[in-house]
This record gives sequence, structure tokens and C-alpha cells, in this order.
Amino acid sequence: MAAAATGGTAAGECHATQAVGPDGEMDAEAMGRFAAAAGLRGRGLSYAVVSILGPQGSGKSTLLNHLFGTNFREMDALKGRSQTTKGIWIAKAVGIEPFTVVLDLEGTDGRERGQDDTTFEKQSALFALAVSDIVMINVWCHDIGREHAANRPLLKTVFQVLLRLFSPRKTTLMLVIRDRTKTPLEYLTQALREDMQKIWDDIPKPEIYKEAPLSEFFNVEVTALPSYEEKEDLFKEQVGQLRQRFFHSISPGGLAADRRGVVPGSGFCLSALHIWKVIRENKDLNLPAHKVMVATVRCEEIANEKFKQFLSDKDWLELETAGKSGPVPSFGTKLSAILDFYLSEYDTETMYFDDGVRSAKRQQLESSVLDHTYPTFDTMIAHLHLVVLNKFKNDLEQSLIRSQEGFAASVRQCALSSMAEFDAGLRDAAVKHVEWDASNIREKLQEHIEAHVASIRNTKLAELKANYEKKLSDSLSGPVQSILETGERDSWASIRRIYRRETENAAAALSASLSEFELDQTISNKMVSDLREHARSVVQMKAREEAGNVLMRMKERFSTVLGHDRNLMPRTWMGDEDIRAITREARLMALRLLSVMAAIRLDDKPDKIERALVTALLDGGPLSQKRSIEFTFDPLASSTWEEVSPEDTLITPVQCKYIWRQFKAETEYAVAQAICMQEAHRHSKSWLPPAWTILLLAILGFNEFMFLLRNPPYLLGFFVGFALCYAVWLQYDITAYFRHGTLSALLTFLSRFLPTIMDILTAIVNISHNHKRHPHHSRRPPPSHVLLKNQTRRQVQVQCHQLPDSPSSSSSSVDSDSSDES
Repeated sequence: MAAAATGGTAAGECHATQAVGPDGEMDAEAMGRFAAAAGLRGRGLSYAVVSILGPQGSGKSTLLNHLFGTNFREMDALKGRSQTTKGIWIAKAVGIEPFTVVLDLEGTDGRERGQDDTTFEKQSALFALAVSDIVMINVWCHDIGREHAANRPLLKTVFQVLLRLFSPRKTTLMLVIRDRTKTPLEYLTQALREDMQKIWDDIPKPEIYKEAPLSEFFNVEVTALPSYEEKEDLFKEQVGQLRQRFFHSISPGGLAADRRGVVPGSGFCLSALHIWKVIRENKDLNLPAHKVMVATVRCEEIANEKFKQFLSDKDWLELETAGKSGPVPSFGTKLSAILDFYLSEYDTETMYFDDGVRSAKRQQLESSVLDHTYPTFDTMIAHLHLVVLNKFKNDLEQSLIRSQEGFAASVRQCALSSMAEFDAGLRDAAVKHVEWDASNIREKLQEHIEAHVASIRNTKLAELKANYEKKLSDSLSGPVQSILETGERDSWASIRRIYRRETENAAAALSASLSEFELDQTISNKMVSDLREHARSVVQMKAREEAGNVLMRMKERFSTVLGHDRNLMPRTWMGDEDIRAITREARLMALRLLSVMAAIRLDDKPDKIERALVTALLDGGPLSQKRSIEFTFDPLASSTWEEVSPEDTLITPVQCKYIWRQFKAETEYAVAQAICMQEAHRHSKSWLPPAWTILLLAILGFNEFMFLLRNPPYLLGFFVGFALCYAVWLQYDITAYFRHGTLSALLTFLSRFLPTIMDILTAIVNISHNHKRHPHHSRRPPPSHVLLKNQTRRQVQVQCHQLPDSPSSSSSSVDSDSSDES
């Protein structure tokens, strides 16, 4: 359908394209090619649109070609007057800044379309007013003042529809008087302005434009041109002058009166296509006869159209997407504004229809929009619920860390703040057209807050309870264990003092800590009571633990008392100790420890456990006089203790008897060893034989003694033998050798006996030689037995260092050296 005509001097710079064909269909592809070839898409807002209206054959195309350098097809007068421009043509003005788009419209009153078919004329005129900054109207000079001339009916219809369908903007109407006569231009201008004003006053206008003057929407300019055929040169000269007025038309003070609603150059073709489509589909230009039927059909169509537009509205889609992902600030305000916009458009487009029908369809449109938007509102409120709940959790956590007001006060403050924030979010999301109920979500939020508070409170109370129980366990376990290990008579009295002191301190501290939770008194008392029970269980547990080790503790206590004196110094068992009394004391201490471990005594109730144990186990057995006086039967022949509950019993009487038997069996060896050590020490102190033995030896050995006195050689031999034995005794630690066994001692002694005798003889020979060499020495030499003794000791020291098995020999040599030095 598109056709392009090229010619003229600027054929390479101008492009004439048919945008709308005679059948009224706009060629979108042709519009796109024009925009691309002319460079319109990169102009942004720096372009102007000029269109021309007028009767057929009034010279519209000729005027545009001379005014803008375009090449629209012109009528050939020699071939007769006929329709030249069909549909709507578009071209680019040449040599004019800014970029100017020129529209050449099909002439009106053409015989080709007929007198009754004015639809296309109205549509094209409405299209020109909608897209143009400047609308030029060709007016025959001789038609001024006529009712049906100068396009007055067409302008009347166009003005009325324009105000209803589009946002009116100020458009420049340039009335071009063609074939000017001698009538002054001032009179012609005044007549045309009066005609325009009358048309404006007669058309129905919306309420907001009732009092609006014509100058608010249209800037009327009037110019006159001579006849092109009769005065061509003058015509071209005045057209050249008129051309200068189109330079900088969009600048302040230019011909383009108002630039509101101008789309960027890249969107001009799309905008023109959409406007033409709306104009072509606008049935209001052909009103049905029946008013109510038209109102019903059109209001329904308009309402559906607005609802569809709302569903595809960019702002609503963004708002819907944002509402599904979280709370949207000013949701109610934004949604109300969008709804008001479409309701206002609906009111504007239906203002001329029946009020009852229009109101009913408006309510239906509003209800449809609200029903469609409620799920988004509900989802957003649910997100608001989660956001507020999470914020409450974070605020409460931070408040519990920083605040010194306590748990309950922090919960109240954070809960009030969160609910206030939720209520503010509800108010922010509320739509003024309807009151949506969100009380159920608010109640859920309160329930979730209370549940979270209960969870945090229980956690805090559990931590608080565990903390105090741990402190109480630490403060009781060590002291109780230490006291039970001592096993003194007042052990349980000391434990009771510590138990009561620590328990009361912990209970008081716990009560003070619980005050910040503002709990019910019953709950607080229960927690304090549980803490007291825990303290009692700690003592009981520690007592049962120590009772399990009672036999070991008894043996340790017995060994301590038996092996150490009152100053805790080890006993040496010199022979004057009363082992029987010490043993009884040690067993009594062990038995006292058993009595302490036998039962738990946290109450101030006396018992006879210690007396029963001492009487039955330590004071003589079944026939004991004390037992017969104090107890009428065996006190340990029972599974319970008198005046002690089974729960507090740690070791039953029968178990005590068994433990005592095992204790005695395992400690008898220590007693026997002490007795043996005492006897050994006594024997070591009396190394001389008894006096009667010495007297008997003196009587029976008198003859042998007199024999030795009468025979000195025997006496000398006896002395030499004694000296040798004494030297050997000094050389070896005989007792140390026999510690490793008799056979080993004899073998060691025999292997070293002969070398020792040789060493002794060598030492005697050396002494005699030294005496002969130094007969006149000023100092008297030491006796021979002293030199021999020293020589022997030196050899003994050397051999003792070589023998690791005889540590006593080294100590003997050290003692000998010290005695020599003295």
C-alpha cells in the first residue's frame, strides 16, 4: 500500500510516504521505514509535527512543498480539479531546524467519498489534532463567514471528541487564508477568531473544562497568502517569509504552543499507530439511536477496556510483583492512585451516558479491580506479618543483650513496637475504596509473638536453672567430698551447714533473677523448690559416690593412723610403742569413717549408727558388756538403721559387717608387719649374748684360755687370723651379699677372697720396705694396722664402685673415710 514519491531539488533529503491508505488502514511497516530513513528515531524529543487540513483542491500539497521543501503530489489544474492526495501522507521537512515531520491529509468535501461519508474526514482531522504540534487549516478567503464553510462542522466534532479521548494539550491552529482579497487581514482574522470561539463555546465539555477558555487549549494564528496561480512570485515570497516562523518552533516562544504528551522520536510511529487505531475503533462518533442501549453497551465496553488496561498496567504489574515478594511502601496509596486513574478515565469517557448505567458499570469495574488485587494485598500482609515477626525476634534478642530492664519489660516494649509497626503497615497498605479485614492475620501475629516469647522464656529459664544448678553443684561437691573423706564425728553437721548456706544463697539469687520474668508466683516457687531438691540430690549423689569407695577410704585412714604419729611423722617402731592401742585407734577411726558413710544425715535427727558399729565390731563381740547394756539384740542384724529412712541409707548394717570383715582381713598384714619390725628392732639393740652365757663360757673355757697364755705362738696365730677376718669384713659387705641369696653370696665371697688376701700381704711387705728406707725420718710413721686399714679401704672403694649391687658398701666406705679424717 505504501508509495513513495521522490522529486524536486531535495529528493535525497525528503521522504514522502503514504501512512494511511484510502481504505483507512495505517501501514505500520511504511511508517517504520520512514522513521528509519529520515532519522526520526534518534531525535528524542527534539522534533515537531505539522499537519494540514482543508478542502479538496485548496492547494494544501502545493503549500507544503513550497513551505517545507517536501515533494507531495500536487494537482494538475490542466487536467481538471480532482482528488490528488488520498489518505494521509508523511514526509520530512528539508532545511528546517528542529526536525519537522509534515503530514498531508486528504482533503474534505471531496466528491469521491460523497457527501454523507464524512467518517474518514473526521478521523483524519482528529488524528492530525492528536499528533500535531501545529495544525494548518486552508480556508478560502471567500468562504469566511459561511456556516458550512471553513470546516466549522468538522472542527466542532473534532474538538468535542479530542477533549474526551485524549489529555488535551495546547495546539497551535494556523488558519491560512488562501487567495487573499483586498479585505484587510485584521477583519478576516477577527471573523475567523469569532468563528473558532463560537465553535468552542457550543461543544459540551467535561466539568473541569466548563469554564476553560479556548486559549487554554489552542493557540490560534492567522495568516494570508495570495493566489498561487495568479501571483506565483508573490506567493513564493510570502511563503518564504512564513517558512522562517517554523524555525525553532519547539523553543520557548515558538509556534509549537505546548509540548505535553510528546513521545520520543523512537516511539512516534508506535504512538501514531495506536492513536489511529483508537480513532478508527471509536464508535462514539456514530451514536446509536437508543440512548440507554448505547450507554449500556459502551459503558460495558469501556469498563472492560479499562479493566484490561489495568491488568496490563506497568505500575500495577510492578506493584503486584513487589507485593508477592514482600511489603511494599505506600501500597495502598499507589494502588488507590492506579485505581483512581482508570476510574477517572472511565468517568471521562462515559460522562455523556445515562447516569444510572454509568454508575452501575463503574461499581462493577471497581469491584473487579479490587477482587483482582485482594490476593496481592493478602500476600503482602502475610509478608508484612513475617517481616514484623522476624524484626520482633531480632529486636528482642538485641534488647535482651543491651537492655537492663529485664526480660518481661523488653518483651512488652518489643511487642508494642512490633504491633504498632504492623498496624502502620496495615494502614499503609489500606486502599481507600474498600476496607479489607486483616484482623485474622493480626491475631496470628500476636499468637506467633506469644509463642516465640514463651519459647525464649523457657530457654532462658532452663539456662538460668542450669546455671544455678551448676554453681550449686560446684559449691557443694568439693566441700562435701572433702568432709566425707575426713570422716570426723561432726562431718554431717559441717555438711548441713554448707548445704543450708549454699542452698539459701542460690535460692535467693534465683528468686532475684526470676523477678525480671514476672512469672506467676506458683512457677517461681516451683523453680526455687526444684533448686533446693537439686542441692539435696547433689549431696546425696556425692555421698553415695563416696560410700562406694568406703573400703578404700577405711584402709587409707587405717594406714594413715597406724603408720604416722600425731604429728603425721612416719612411725619407726623403736620398740616402745603400744601397737595394740595404736591398732585400736586406727580401727576406731576407720570405723568412724564407715559410720559417716553409712547414711545421709541432712536432717537434724540423732542416730546411733556409730555407737552400734563400735559396740558390735570393736568392743568385744557378742558377749560385750556394753552391748548387753545398750542393745538387747545384735544391732547389725538388720537391713535398716534405726531412725534413718531407707532413702537416706547408704550402707546397711549387714553390709557394714561384711565390709568390716573384709577390712580387718586386708589390714591384719600391716599390723603383723609392724609387730615384726618392732621385734626386729628390739633384737638389733641387744647384740651381746646374755650374761649367764658369758659366765658359762668363762668357766668352761678357763683351761683353753690358760693354754693360749702359756703358748704365745698360738696367740699370735689367733691374732693374725682375727686381723685377716677383720680386713675381709672391711673389704666386703657380707650382709649385702646375703640379701641376694646364700649361694650367690658364697660364690661372690670365694671368688674375691684370695685376691683380697694377696692385696693385704702386698700392703704389709710395702710397709716393711718403706720402714727400712727411711729409718731416720723426723716423723714417726703411722702404725702398720692403720696403713693396712687405709689401703684396704681404698681397694674396697674401688671395688664398690665396680659393684652396683652393693649400695651399702659405698655408704660404709664414706663413713670410714670420714672417721679416718677425724
